[in-house]
This record gives sequence, structure tokens and C-alpha cells, in this order.
Amino acid sequence: MKNSNGHRQNLRERFLKAGFDCFAEHEILELLLTLCIPRKDVKTQAKELLQRFGSLSEVLDADIEKLQEIKGIGKTTAIALHIIRNAAALYLQKSAENTRVKFDTTSKLENFWQIRIGHLNHEVFEVAYLDKQLRLLRNGIERIEEGIIDRANVFPRKIIEHSIRKGACGIVLAHNHPSGSERPSVSDERITKSIVYICNSLCIRVLDHIIVARNSVFSFRRANLL
Repeated sequence: MKNSNGHRQNLRERFLKAGFDCFAEHEILELLLTLCIPRKDVKTQAKELLQRFGSLSEVLDADIEKLQEIKGIGKTTAIALHIIRNAAALYLQKSAENTRVKFDTTSKLENFWQIRIGHLNHEVFEVAYLDKQLRLLRNGIERIEEGIIDRANVFPRKIIEHSIRKGACGIVLAHNHPSGSERPSVSDERITKSIVYICNSLCIRVLDHIIVARNSVFSFRRANLL
């Protein structure tokens, strides 16, 4: 117990001094687990989680039921890891809104939506509304559809109406493929072309359409499809 407590304290002191800069991936996960599992050495669980899922991000994205297959990881801990992950995603969005970060590069968009929707087990279709400097408007992300999405139900008219109402000068489209490839379907390409065509006529710029799979991201702009 004494050694366990001393190790935990050492991890926390290192974090306070330099953040995660000098941490190995298993040490970051270990520190997170100390918040969920009191008074117990969690190094073994941290290493087993990484061995099973491959990386810290994949651990945080893993299903609650699969996390519990690791000895010593109960339901409360698995839920806590999901809370940490979703809190990080929410922080990312609110930070982008409050600090007026520019969504002006493909890499920023890919990273943002990988963190935001890459872990989801169901499909969602989202739109980000931007000002003329390509900064995210306050409350500027809207989930247009959720569940098993029929592309025909992602109405361009709905997206255009909301863009005009919010005073957006640009938009970013994003959706995920939870159990498939990140490559766009014929339907994905068709709906994108339709939205781009209407937006162009209204001087609203479609910056990109991002498709997120479990471990990969596709950008229409990077692929020269916009």
C-alpha cells in the first residue's frame, strides 16, 4: 500500500511539474486510473489495457463492456474512462468556440472530429457553422441526424436554412462510419455535391466534408473532391 501510494504521488508531482510531456503512454493511463480506482496499484491494468486495445485513444474509445474484460476494471471505472474521454471532447469544442480558433486547415478539422465522433458506435451527421474568418460560431456545431442514417434524410435544405439563420459564412460537414471504411459512399458524394452547389449560390463556403472511421479519417478537400 505504501509503495502504491508513493508511486501515485510521484505520478501526480511529475504531472504538476511538466504535464504529460515526459510520460509514457501507460503512465498517462495509469494516472487516469488512479482517479477511478483508489488505494490500489493500477500499473498492471494500464499495461493490459494498452496491450489489448493498442493505444491510449483506443482505450478511451473502447466499449464499456470490452473494458470490463480486463481484470480489475469494473463498470464504474469503465464509465469513468468514458466520462474523461467525453469531457475532453466537450472541452475541445467549447475551447474552439470561446477562443475563436480558426478551422482553416484540413488537419485541424480531421483531428477535431476524430476526437469528437470517432468513438461513437452509431452514425451521426454534424455541421459546423463558421464566421468569415473561419472561426467556429458560438453553439456552432449541430447534429443534423443520428442513428442509422439514410443519406436521403440528410436534407440540404435543412442545413442551408440553419446556415442562413446562424449567419454562417462557411460550414464543415462531418459524419462517421462506426463499423466500416472511412471512404465515402456514392451517397456521401452525392449529398456533398448537392450541399456544395446550393451553398455556392448563396456565397456560403463548404470548407470540407470529414468522414471518421474508428482509426482513420477521410477529407473531401484533401482528396480534391471539393
